[in-house]
Amino acid sequence: MNVPAELKYTASHEWVRTEADGSITVGITEYAQDALGDIVFVDLPKIGQTLTAGKDCAVVESVKAAGDIYAPVSGEVVAINEALADEPGAINADAFSAWMFKMKPTNAADVDGLLEAEEYARSIG
Repeated sequence: MNVPAELKYTASHEWVRTEADGSITVGITEYAQDALGDIVFVDLPKIGQTLTAGKDCAVVESVKAAGDIYAPVSGEVVAINEALADEPGAINADAFSAWMFKMKPTNAADVDGLLEAEEYARSIG
């Protein structure tokens, strides 16, 4: 299972990449997309929406299940990957390229508290 070392992770299978401008990019892990199966629909948060760490903020639907996506930290949504509306299967093709949304964390230090790649890899076995 691919777990890129440069990313942070949540126990609920989101990945987080910190960008140069201090924003973060969020998607779901290869493990999560594999568990869901063929993804057919993605419901993303709205730009400008304030998210609370650990609360559901998006939904991914596959042919076999629907799964909630949780905010990794608190903050404001600054961008969404609109291409996923037309091509939700892009997440299955490459979960680490098919980001879902970008946000500006309320407290950038909260990102430091997320799981390192090694910790996440151990948690998924």
